[in-house]
Amino acid sequence: MTRLLAICCVTILWCPVAGAHEVRPAYFEIGQPDAATCRVLWKQPMVGDLALHLVPHLSNGWLERKPDDQYASAGFLIRTWIVEPCTPRALSGATVEIEGLQQTITDVFVRIRLRDGWQEDAILRPYSARHVIGAADQKVATVPGYLLLGIEHILGGADHLLFVLGLILLVRDRWMLLKAVTAFTIAHSITLAAALLAGVTLPSALVEALIALSILFLAPEILRARRGGTSLMIRYPWVVAFVFGLFHGMGFAGGLASLGYAGQDLAAALLFFNVGVEIGQLGFIALMLLLGRALFMTKAPAYGVGIAGAYLTFQTTAVLTGIT
Repeated sequence: MTRLLAICCVTILWCPVAGAHEVRPAYFEIGQPDAATCRVLWKQPMVGDLALHLVPHLSNGWLERKPDDQYASAGFLIRTWIVEPCTPRALSGATVEIEGLQQTITDVFVRIRLRDGWQEDAILRPYSARHVIGAADQKVATVPGYLLLGIEHILGGADHLLFVLGLILLVRDRWMLLKAVTAFTIAHSITLAAALLAGVTLPSALVEALIALSILFLAPEILRARRGGTSLMIRYPWVVAFVFGLFHGMGFAGGLASLGYAGQDLAAALLFFNVGVEIGQLGFIALMLLLGRALFMTKAPAYGVGIAGAYLTFQTTAVLTGIT
């Protein structure tokens, strides 16, 4: 059991070094602004000033030239191609492939909307980087896709898991832990919805710095509680979990903010993505609780949370202040 605990902690603590937030999906869209024109939109995540090496290809040759427009915005590199003339026949049976996707941990949402009513959605993954347009057996239902994206986002987001691990280490009373985790869930659901439905946003660098600070804040509180001390966090962990959960919700919004959904599509994406986040979070909590006494036999996990929180704080603050 102790060995399993060590493996779990090392895995979580290594993830910040690898990049905690590159679970953000890329986005590939083919639209038709008028009967004769198609517009191909490509949005890929950036790490600081560097874009991940992801190159979209269409087997019909549409993208084998320089894009008509290219710019960086809100952590994404955005490229567009204008294609004339555009006919559904030119797309049917064509293959969308993302070069370099196999070397990442991100997904790609593919969305096709044509004026004749043709609608198609798919999700490309590192182990499945191709999609044949118009192949019914390869179309992906949106609900399972959003659920899986939410689960991947929380399980791949080491910063969020570190905060939840900190709560587990801090709150020994299971009823109080349930209240704290519920408050965290409600808070991040509120800001996730506010960010996507009402456009309430903060700079992503500031959000990630606040999330890192929330992890760093937990570490001394865990040690204080083990020494028998008290504080607002120790007495009312659910209150502080709610406050920090608001920042984490903004971080979760990064998993969907790049996608061009609106109306009912956006509501469905938000609902099932959030459900996926909760499934992943509850699975992680269940695993940690199964470790039982092994989780509390040593102070190493508490120190690990503190070290990782400090590292993330320095890293995100450097990005926020422009120090690289």
